[in-house]
Amino acid sequence: MESRIKQLREKRGLIQEILAAELGITQQMLSKYERDVTLIKVDILKKIATYFNVTTDYLLGVSDVKRDLQRQMKMNETLDEYYDLIEIYKDLDSYDKE
Repeated sequence: MESRIKQLREKRGLIQEILAAELGITQQMLSKYERDVTLIKVDILKKIATYFNVTTDYLLGVSDVKRDLQRQMKMNETLDEYYDLIEIYKDLDSYDKE
């Protein structure tokens, strides 16, 4: 099974060096976490979960549910806040989008 950390990182278009710097760890350590070569420290697991807005259970493969109810509600509030802007943007021509 491919690492969920790697999946989330790649989905955001991040390279290991950038994510590692954001988490305060080395790129080599992040690589080991992604390849399940070493056990992930709890504090780093929490940082990764917060960074990607997912549960630690999701990162560990214990659950397929990405967000708990509280985090999902926060995400929905953020999406609602920007929904109208997205709809307006979608209707713009390419010149105005630039």
